[in-house]
Amino acid sequence: MEQKIVDSRDDFAQWAIDRANAILTDQGSNLATASRRGDEAEIGETARALGQAIVNALLEAFDGLVCEE
Repeated sequence: MEQKIVDSRDDFAQWAIDRANAILTDQGSNLATASRRGDEAEIGETARALGQAIVNALLEAFDGLVCEE
């Protein structure tokens, strides 16, 4: 994902919407497919991948808030 400069609350809100959309498109569809198949191991694996994508997005946001010295 390309780096974006966030100068306002509106910019941050748009970044969050775009990032959530990307996560759901990628990881959410994988989880839905696994659920349709009914494979518990695959469901667990794709659910963990979705959770990790969310964690990564939150860390990305946090890293953008930390001032570089």
